[in-house]
Amino acid sequence: MDQSVPADLLEIAEALVPGAPLGSARLAEHGNLHHVVLFPGVAAVRVSKRPDTAAEMPRRVGILRAVAAAGLPFAVPEPLSSVTMFGEHAAVAISWIDGEPLPEGVGDPAAFGMLLEALRDVELSPDLAAVLRTPRRYADGLGWADILSAEIIPLLPARWRDGVRHSLDTLLALDEVPAGLVHGDLGGGNVHFGADGSLTGVLDWDLAIRSDPAIDAALVGSWHGWDVLRAAADEQTYRRARAWNDVVGVEHLHAVFSNEPLASVDGFVSSVVAWLEARE
Repeated sequence: MDQSVPADLLEIAEALVPGAPLGSARLAEHGNLHHVVLFPGVAAVRVSKRPDTAAEMPRRVGILRAVAAAGLPFAVPEPLSSVTMFGEHAAVAISWIDGEPLPEGVGDPAAFGMLLEALRDVELSPDLAAVLRTPRRYADGLGWADILSAEIIPLLPARWRDGVRHSLDTLLALDEVPAGLVHGDLGGGNVHFGADGSLTGVLDWDLAIRSDPAIDAALVGSWHGWDVLRAAADEQTYRRARAWNDVVGVEHLHAVFSNEPLASVDGFVSSVVAWLEARE
């Protein structure tokens, strides 16, 4: 649910979108990284919440610019301003994307098949390759497989350790495929559809990486339904997607894709345990 906008955020938004209809401004419910001030039909303004996200904003805006230039068959947010500092906060205005997200468990296989194919076929331009991170399996103890194997699995309740380790081994045994553009967060409210059911746009590219396209397929399956994905994707993509998801839930993996230490190992383990319990 949207909320009213605090005065300090409204002042920032007005500075980046001069002439915006202030009476229509709403504060979107969002994650831990940014406040998002909405001017429906006009623009959205993202304001960093923490110093680390302020420092990351130029790279993330670079992703938006490069993705917008990739010629995707749906809209993506484009920067309308430069990244601007307001004290310790970084902010940027981005273009509005029409449409609405689908509820959990709902999806048209044709639309998601087109989406996954379009993402898989994006040519990684030098500009896009320069701003995308590439998660590594093994990286001096900080690769995603290193972290899962050495730090997460040993902390899981005993009844799940062998199963999760087997799933990780299954994933690691897959042949590697050419890395491509992976959105990284295709669930929830990030995929918008028009009233006629057509795909209108994809929001929030903060977690975009260069990796296996089946990660995005797994995100579609975990949110919109595995039956939807089975009808939308080829068998190989479907099997790879299930393998990515079966380890700890694909939605958790962005936390171990940075080739950096986990911010909260205990918090990550708690989220994984909740996911495992829900699968029982």
